[in-house]
Amino acid sequence: MEKKHHLPLYATKSGKARIAFQLFALSLFVGICFIFVYRVSNIPSEEEAGRWAWIGLFLSELWFCFYWFMTLVVRWNPIYRCTFKDRLSIRYEEALPDIDIFVCTADPMIEPPAMVINTVLSVMAYDYPPHKLNVYLSDDGCSDLTFYAMVEASSFSKIWLPFCKKFKLEPRSPEAYFRTAVLEPLEDPVKAKEWSSIKKSYEGMKKRIETTTKLGRVSEDIRKQHKILIDGKDPKAVDIEGQPLPTLVYLAREKRPQYHHNFKAGAVNALIRVSSRISNGPIILILDCDMYSNNSESMRDAVCFFMDEEKGHEFGFVQFPQSFENLTKNDVYGNSLNVISGVEILGFDGNGGPCFVGTGCFHRRNALCGQKYGDQECKANWKGWNDIKIEESASVLEDTSKVLASCTYEEKYAQWGNEMGLKYGCPVENILTGLAIQCRGWRSIYFNPERKGFLGLAPTTLLQTLVQHRRWSEGDFQIFVSRYCPFVYGYKKIPLKLQLSYCAYLLWAPNCLATLYYVAVPSLCLLRGIPLFPKISSAWVLPFAFVIIVHRAYSLGEFVWCGGTFQGWWNGQRMWLFKRISSYFFAFIDNILKLMGFTDSAFAITAKVTKTDVSQRYEQELMEFGASSPMFTIIATMALLNAFCFVGGMKWVLMDMQIWFSNPFTLQILLCALLVIINLPVYQGLFLRKDEGRMPSSVTQWSLMFAALACALACY
Repeated sequence: MEKKHHLPLYATKSGKARIAFQLFALSLFVGICFIFVYRVSNIPSEEEAGRWAWIGLFLSELWFCFYWFMTLVVRWNPIYRCTFKDRLSIRYEEALPDIDIFVCTADPMIEPPAMVINTVLSVMAYDYPPHKLNVYLSDDGCSDLTFYAMVEASSFSKIWLPFCKKFKLEPRSPEAYFRTAVLEPLEDPVKAKEWSSIKKSYEGMKKRIETTTKLGRVSEDIRKQHKILIDGKDPKAVDIEGQPLPTLVYLAREKRPQYHHNFKAGAVNALIRVSSRISNGPIILILDCDMYSNNSESMRDAVCFFMDEEKGHEFGFVQFPQSFENLTKNDVYGNSLNVISGVEILGFDGNGGPCFVGTGCFHRRNALCGQKYGDQECKANWKGWNDIKIEESASVLEDTSKVLASCTYEEKYAQWGNEMGLKYGCPVENILTGLAIQCRGWRSIYFNPERKGFLGLAPTTLLQTLVQHRRWSEGDFQIFVSRYCPFVYGYKKIPLKLQLSYCAYLLWAPNCLATLYYVAVPSLCLLRGIPLFPKISSAWVLPFAFVIIVHRAYSLGEFVWCGGTFQGWWNGQRMWLFKRISSYFFAFIDNILKLMGFTDSAFAITAKVTKTDVSQRYEQELMEFGASSPMFTIIATMALLNAFCFVGGMKWVLMDMQIWFSNPFTLQILLCALLVIINLPVYQGLFLRKDEGRMPSSVTQWSLMFAALACALACY
């Protein structure tokens, strides 16, 4: 029995086929070196045309090599983890720690209350002692509509939670469960009857919430009920079977124009303070309002890491992958994050610990509140922590919470947003906060179970996707050029390989420069008759062909291995291009302007609702261009520029079809042709489509003008 007590609560194993991957990387590096030798040894003389275009292409290839090296570091040592929940139950079932769950929402029009309460109900129904669960909803929109939905959810939870646990349902979001379990479970009459009754109750609640949302108002009685909705310490707070319910708290913090509210980071920090007075759970789960629990055992999985006797005291947070339920078969906008979740963050873990992605993350409260690893006795006495109970009444706690959530509180305690809680001043506060926790000595864990822990909603239009990546890449690069750069802030605090792993994301934005150059300059030089690549008949073409084919073949294999399709991979290549020449470009410019003091950071919420016709086009995998945006203008301009250059460049082939292999423009024509093929949906949106998702006429006119002007200048 003594030996069993010391069995670990989790296990770690290294990825397979490491030697094969290392050989692949070595061979690719040799090919890249040959390309560099070709570039250096064949630089045009000062008298020849295209000298600076050649040098620019060489610098772009140097950047691609540097960035490839960072992605190589991320993939070098992936590790996989599994948990032993049976050991946890045997050893600690009566001493499981309290867990505070934070769900954040901001706008009932963008994030519908019916969706929000499904996330809340899913986490209330975890396979975990309910009296140790405390669910907090932060409503930064201070909406009566959202509060009304929470009141409805608190009542519905009394029948939903026992139903989930009685029949071991998955998932435990009512909407997701009834959508996936369309038919009644006829094999069990008892369950069938209860199933029908619960579904009817849920649909009634959903209809009331949606009707109220459309009306835009609630009754005066509801408006006056702003309070702790379910007080877990109240013996009367039980479900229909007499079992205790989790504590449920609605919080709308005070916001005034003269005080910066710091977006989601400010909301989470207010929740940290308020929860410390109400429940003070030693573990905090942070979730976006659309990210419902898809696995009722995720909480026990996370606790296995924190409560492991040997290593658990070292962990600051446990990150689950960010997964989505509304992706199309071929992931038309490349939103699945399958390769990031299934490969790259595993490598992050092997290099010292994953980053904090902003949702689906279990935090140790002390680590999140600024404590350094080793400052105090880090081996948590979970039982002792659980014995610390707040004895104040609900009304007193509500009054105290109002002070903690006031807009002036942080004026008196400036360490919030700096040394304590989520960091302020960055659009990707999660990345910065996770880095700070790691630099304080804590380790992090990545856990990717077979059944996804959480499922959310991905953007369903091209513009939403590009705007989201603009915010991410802007915030990432902002970190890189600040004092929080991993090479500076993390110096001697985290391993060099982890610093490099962070930079694979922090340097998304600068990728735009090399990509834009490679997309535009070779095509324009083709139009002008300036060769930039070796002839097909030359031996120097071999390293180019080897690097391109092998690298893309590996990319395809990696994508398919992570559950994607060939068409999905091709869509991902297109989105890779679109993001680099639009989202990353504007993010890079925004950062330069911010460094010069001309702009400030902003936070854009990704919409979780779409119009019916937009949803239909998304399901049909038709790209949505139906909005005017500078990002669409640059995408369309690059697409048209390559089309014009391809047509103009074909004259070098048509002049003599027999010298194809000795033609110095063959590779440029192939590159231009590839860019034309990958942009086919853009041409359809510009000229062929008649639906509302076509490219706006203003974008078409501007892009035609810019592309024609660029081609004219190239030929001049």
